[in-house]
Amino acid sequence: MKIEHLAIWVTDLERTRNFYERYFGAIAGAKYHNPTKKFSSYFLSFKEGARLELMQKPDIPGMTDALQEYLGLSHFAVATGSKEKVDALTEELRTDGYLVVGEPRTTGDGYYESVVLDPEQNRIEITI
Repeated sequence: MKIEHLAIWVTDLERTRNFYERYFGAIAGAKYHNPTKKFSSYFLSFKEGARLELMQKPDIPGMTDALQEYLGLSHFAVATGSKEKVDALTEELRTDGYLVVGEPRTTGDGYYESVVLDPEQNRIEITI
């Protein structure tokens, strides 16, 4: 078995889609829209690994504090292939105004990673 996809609620579907396309090489499928339910989504595909579904519906409540962690999905990790790419992508995101909440480092369990927030304040672990 494998994880086929993860899904996250977002307030700005297009901005978040553009973020994952630009920084992580995602390729968006066709936009799905259900006017009756006021629901829209994109499935984002990556060269390797699970897909990410971005979902938008106007009545989904938002997170109250992005720096506070909550029960439920904590983060997802994206592998870049090298320590240098982790560092470069982290710096590019910081330069472009995204919040780095975990500086690049080797963790106690041996991962080299950083943690950034996407436009919707979801945590992304950038790793090798």
